[in-house]
Amino acid sequence: MKNQAQNKEVWIGVEQLENDPHYLESVEKEFNEEPTAIMNEGALDVKASRRDFLKYMGFSLGAATIAASCDIPVKKAIPYVVKPDEIVPGVATYYASSFVNGGDYCSVLVKTREGRPIKIEGNDLSSVTKGGTSARAQASVLSLYDTNRYQGPMKNNGGRMEKSSWEELDKAVAAKLTGNASIRILTSTQMSPTAQKVLGEFVAKYPNAKVVVYDAVSASAMLDANETCFSKRLVPNYRFDKADVIVSFGADFLGTWISPVEYARQYAERRKIKDVKGASMNRHIQVESAMTLTGSNADNRILVKPSETGAAIATLYNAIASKAGNPTVSAPKVNDKAAAALAKVAEELWAARGKSLIVCGTNNVGEQTLVNAINAMLDNYGNTLSFANASLQRQGNDKETQALVREMKSGSVDALFVWGANPAYELPNAAEFAEAAGKVGLKVSLSTMPNETSAICDWVAPAHHLLESWGDAEPKVGHYSLIQPTINPLFDTRQAEESFLRWAGSEALNAEQPYYEYLKSNWQNTIFPQQ
Repeated sequence: MKNQAQNKEVWIGVEQLENDPHYLESVEKEFNEEPTAIMNEGALDVKASRRDFLKYMGFSLGAATIAASCDIPVKKAIPYVVKPDEIVPGVATYYASSFVNGGDYCSVLVKTREGRPIKIEGNDLSSVTKGGTSARAQASVLSLYDTNRYQGPMKNNGGRMEKSSWEELDKAVAAKLTGNASIRILTSTQMSPTAQKVLGEFVAKYPNAKVVVYDAVSASAMLDANETCFSKRLVPNYRFDKADVIVSFGADFLGTWISPVEYARQYAERRKIKDVKGASMNRHIQVESAMTLTGSNADNRILVKPSETGAAIATLYNAIASKAGNPTVSAPKVNDKAAAALAKVAEELWAARGKSLIVCGTNNVGEQTLVNAINAMLDNYGNTLSFANASLQRQGNDKETQALVREMKSGSVDALFVWGANPAYELPNAAEFAEAAGKVGLKVSLSTMPNETSAICDWVAPAHHLLESWGDAEPKVGHYSLIQPTINPLFDTRQAEESFLRWAGSEALNAEQPYYEYLKSNWQNTIFPQQ
């Protein structure tokens, strides 16, 4: 074709330039096949008998009659007989609650319409998350209505899950829980003080019982390092809003690390200028090997290989130790570009002593110990991080988890309860765990959804969804929040804490709502007196 503006000849492609026969045919003939004629002259000449005509007509009328009778059943909305005062049809009702999933925590407001939760938002009155929320908290509404949820107790019959009853399940569990039975409860981080009391009552009933805590995203190395350095197996209370210089070694504290909702709110306070005269933005250096949400927001991003992370921490430690007059440590060299950048970072940190913060996201005890030493040399403890109001969002212990796997392999575990965890998928040695579980006499999963661990368990005692449950949480030492149901249980499930109370033979079972009354009693006798 001709380009009229520049009088140049252009072609759509090589096929047009070479006058390819197939291309020319496709251009001339847009539709490759002629439409098939449904009726032709021959079809009109076909003769049918009167009997065939009546037969086809009768079939058509019968089919039409049957189709007309297959109406969609009408579902009537029955109005309240006695309408609650706080509910107005068409107007949303909000409930203050808490989102807790493993080590994740958010204080939330749950929006409901006619008794059904439809949206979750952050609670501005929270002193921890301050109105923030996470994608997981927002999406938890969808899991409430997930049709794949367990709808009642299940029994594993030769690898196939079959419906059962709570009576049958409780009898099977009671038969295995003898006084001398070796019982293990494997759970993710439990921030609930009342749930911990329930587990304590269960362990008191069975002397050979033990609770093992593990987290899929583990911070066990940090906890072990803090226990060695400070005799406190806790995650410090980090204050990113008080730090002028922040250095992070692979810790995605805006995305997934420990308490990202809390840290993001603190971080944002120093990343926006409120008053031009007193403007004081912090400086953020991210040392990492792969792009993260936190790294994308950093002022300076230093790239190192995953194998160089320990060397980078040691390089910074030696630079700070030299300035503080402390002995250095031997360490492998980091790449030249990163070494030069870390030397400048050391200068910035030394100039911001008492107003800097170093965090580390690796699960290596030695590296976490070096980070503790750097923060100590920079006088950051008591200023930008402390163990007052320490975080309780990570309590997992990798050593105890691996010890449990060895116990199971040796056949010394009589009963295993798995609550809020999926070790057959999440553990690094998940296959080894699944194989070892075969040597345990009784395996019970308290999962709400089918997963790899529940598939290998003998019984499934499905717990309520969070939005159907009563509960509490202590995300930081001294900070308490409640969890309240926003809808009645949709299926034949039972709160996990109530299951443990039942298996322990607790006196709380005499109440109509056992765990609700147990929760109230614990707050009245334990938590309220702390005020």
